[in-house]
Amino acid sequence: MGSSGSELSASALRRALRRARDGVTLDVDEAAVLLAARGAQLDELLTVAGRVRDAGLVDAGRPGVVTYSRKVFIPLTRLCRDRCHYCTFARVPHRLPAAFLERDEVLAIAREGAAAGCKEALFTLGDRPEERWPAAREWLDARGYDSTLDYVRASAIAVLEETGLLPHLNPGVLSWAELTRLKPVAPSMGMMLETTATRLWSEPGGPHYGSPDKEPAVRLRCLTDAGRVGVPFTTGILIGIGETRVERAESLFAIRSAARAHGHVQEVIVQNFRAKPDTAMAGTPDAKLDDLAATIAVARIVLGPKMRLQ
Repeated sequence: MGSSGSELSASALRRALRRARDGVTLDVDEAAVLLAARGAQLDELLTVAGRVRDAGLVDAGRPGVVTYSRKVFIPLTRLCRDRCHYCTFARVPHRLPAAFLERDEVLAIAREGAAAGCKEALFTLGDRPEERWPAAREWLDARGYDSTLDYVRASAIAVLEETGLLPHLNPGVLSWAELTRLKPVAPSMGMMLETTATRLWSEPGGPHYGSPDKEPAVRLRCLTDAGRVGVPFTTGILIGIGETRVERAESLFAIRSAARAHGHVQEVIVQNFRAKPDTAMAGTPDAKLDDLAATIAVARIVLGPKMRLQ
């Protein structure tokens, strides 16, 4: 009689763990198998990943030392043209006091952050809200800005010149030309890849259905263009939104490919889905802690000792 599926899976997991422990380069299928590790096998996976991390810290000249950058968040606008089914950041115009923060409000937040010892100003905002909401278009027109990105650029300049904080921009998907225009005013930028699973964007009921900026091919192009332009970039994945383990592994490998090609990815975030009230995915189970731990460990092994993980 042939081996059962569970026996084959257990054998594949043992083999993948052994290869990871021996420092052998894994493929997508092996990484996906490791994402299923639980119990003692998860403990072993975490140990392997910890060794990879520690080796990177030793090579960086700071063994055992994990660093961070103090930053203040500036929510420039909470309007967005996308309709992500789990998002609690985006709002509709009538639930906001204004479409955007005014320049003085931006600077007040930045100055407060600088006084608290922050070094960076992290601009958070929705993607191109003027393409969906007339209120956003009217606000920009009234102040002489052609687009949200024009206002992002002006705000970054103001913060840099008047507070000394370093702008880190998260305006969503950007073209090569837009990245080039923003690069002189921002030492770094970011955009979560989230997932390469196109079906989660293209199929009705998917978490990214109806969100033009969440098409994986579009986000991958932005990630690649950021490297071509030479922008230090933060990206990452969101787990637990309906992707399979293979799709999750493919997302990590896509990030690794871009990072290796251009050397611009400075940080990768592994974010776990949490269900929020008043969202379309309020009834979806949270990503489990073991799932998050296994994904972080696999990300460390796949991305290598030099990558910074959050």
